[in-house]
Amino acid sequence: MKLILNIVAIVVVAAAAIFSFFRHNKFVALEKERTETIATNRSVTATSDAADADIKKEKEKLAASQAKVEELEQKVASLKSEGSALASEGTKATEELKIQSEEFAELEKALAEVNNILASLGGGVTLETLSDKILEIEADKTAKQAKLEELEVLGTSAEKAVVESRGELEKISTRMVERSSRIAKNSMEAVVTAVNQDWGFLVIGAGSNSGFTPQTGLLVERDGQMIGEVRPSSIEPNQTIAEINLESLASGVRLQPGDRVILAEPAAN
Repeated sequence: MKLILNIVAIVVVAAAAIFSFFRHNKFVALEKERTETIATNRSVTATSDAADADIKKEKEKLAASQAKVEELEQKVASLKSEGSALASEGTKATEELKIQSEEFAELEKALAEVNNILASLGGGVTLETLSDKILEIEADKTAKQAKLEELEVLGTSAEKAVVESRGELEKISTRMVERSSRIAKNSMEAVVTAVNQDWGFLVIGAGSNSGFTPQTGLLVERDGQMIGEVRPSSIEPNQTIAEINLESLASGVRLQPGDRVILAEPAAN
């Protein structure tokens, strides 16, 4: 029984030794694996840190490159703007040059005209002596203007005299016409064309066209003798109806067609 216990004890010790051996080996392997893992982790971490550092550097380079690109873009935009401005200034300068050329041509034309004018003035007039020539022309112009004003005054006086003379002539002519009219009226005769003894009127072959008016007094004559008086009562352009003044008729005298009619009061001359 003791032997069995010893054997069991030996087996247990041996098993413990074996277990301890295997356990030690496993621990060594695990320690080795842990050490290798730590080393690997450290390597990976170092690599990652290096990669992060590289990435950071690349980012910094990228940012620098981006900034450089933006700076270059700004410079390009500025150059384009300057180019546009230069192009605009070039166009403006070309237009100004064209305008200046046209103005220069106009100045040359004006200078040629001035030279022609100076040549027409005679006496070797130049731009230097032009002011003296202008003063001379102004003085001559002033003298001629004064002479013109004097002539205008004389002309106005003459026109006034002519107008006055015309007025006098018109007055004289009017008086002559009126005198001739009055003379004609004084010698005016008309013929009795009809007589109405019952109603006491007669018809004369002359009217307002001959100067008869309702106020005109008329005498009737026959063979150079006055035989009666009549007064117009109705006057037409070529005919007059007159009332017979029966009291003016001589006894037994009757007016009849063919008797002559003249003015009772001749017009004043």
